[in-house]
Amino acid sequence: MVLTCGMDYLLLFLFGFVAFTVSTIAGGGGALILVPLVGFFVREDAVAPLVQMGNFIGRPTRIALFWKNIRWDISKIYIPFAFVGAFLGAWLFASLSMKWLQLVLGVFLVSTIFQYRFGKKTMSFQMKRWYFAPLGFVVSFLSSLIGATGAVLNPFYLNYGVTKEDLIGTKAINSFLVAMVQLPTYAFFGKLYGEMWYMGLSIGLGAALGNFVGKKWLTKISDKRFLSYVLILMVVSGVVLIIKALSDVF
Repeated sequence: MVLTCGMDYLLLFLFGFVAFTVSTIAGGGGALILVPLVGFFVREDAVAPLVQMGNFIGRPTRIALFWKNIRWDISKIYIPFAFVGAFLGAWLFASLSMKWLQLVLGVFLVSTIFQYRFGKKTMSFQMKRWYFAPLGFVVSFLSSLIGATGAVLNPFYLNYGVTKEDLIGTKAINSFLVAMVQLPTYAFFGKLYGEMWYMGLSIGLGAALGNFVGKKWLTKISDKRFLSYVLILMVVSGVVLIIKALSDVF
């Protein structure tokens, strides 16, 4: 897992930049984009901790940019349960198989294009605020295992009427706070160490720059176009997960 030259760190920086530029204009999912890319540099069991670390370093920039858009009414319900899920997921990270889990999440993400009838519908099911409590636990648990599940949250936010800047800002603060539990847990159980800190820093700095660029584009995008981008990213993310899961199995 040792990187051989500065070019490797530059590539990680570029990966972070591209992933978080795209995720800013498409409602998140930057970490999920990073999962297969980071997989070229490290062993499979190092992908989730490294992606979460890069995500954590890049998040403060996004939080600052979208601070006034954060929906604290959602976060105060989501975060306490997410803390528990994040700890349990990071604790069990080394002993659970993620192959079939990735496949199920991938199918769910691809199905969203049909749930929203290819963007013709703005909602696909009724979402209540208290649903964010169990959602926080489940999604944070899964993100600790896989490394990224941000795109999975999008249908729930959209069906609660949260979109564009509010969606991005709320997801950013939730993800950042959850990572404050995930990263120490990874480190305590020996899954985050040595050169991984420098690799995560490279990704995080790229992500921070991507947040600035992405926000400039976001202000020029209509709500309808934003929904289209969100659906496209969810489908692409789902396909990536399905391919990765099937390649691991076969």
